[in-house]
Amino acid sequence: MLPDYLSPALDVIFCGTAAGRRSAELGHYYAGRGNRFWPTLYEVGLTPALLRPQDDASAPQYGIGLTDLAKDVAGVDRDIPPTAYVPERLHAVLQEWKPKRLAFTSLTAARLGLGLRGRIGAGLYQITAIPNLEVWALPSPSGMARGHWDIAPWRALAESIRGWPA
Repeated sequence: MLPDYLSPALDVIFCGTAAGRRSAELGHYYAGRGNRFWPTLYEVGLTPALLRPQDDASAPQYGIGLTDLAKDVAGVDRDIPPTAYVPERLHAVLQEWKPKRLAFTSLTAARLGLGLRGRIGAGLYQITAIPNLEVWALPSPSGMARGHWDIAPWRALAESIRGWPA
């Protein structure tokens, strides 16, 4: 649906569940009205300027990679068939590009990507399957998830990237 934007030595790869409908229509990550992804990256200091969805291909120059668990479908999570999610592809991406961090842009993405069951919380996870990789589960920046929004885990991720205590 959307291409991966990856390069060697990334500080973080952000991974969502799948492109939203608006993102798929426009061909850019996190393009939905009310999506806080790009403003949050700027607010927490991961980009020096406020990027727009149409700037997504430039993300790697800021140490940021972009991908999704489901690459061939678009829509809201409840409409995505479970078979569309391919965590094995994400693991191959991580093995190939070897980023310092993986940050799931929703708790659903983290649960699916990590093969966890039940509810999970936001924050840093200890995953031994991929050594030397910090794994973060972040609250969704989607406008549809406003009731669960919390910028604090995003700030903690940014502090980790800058080398400050989280």
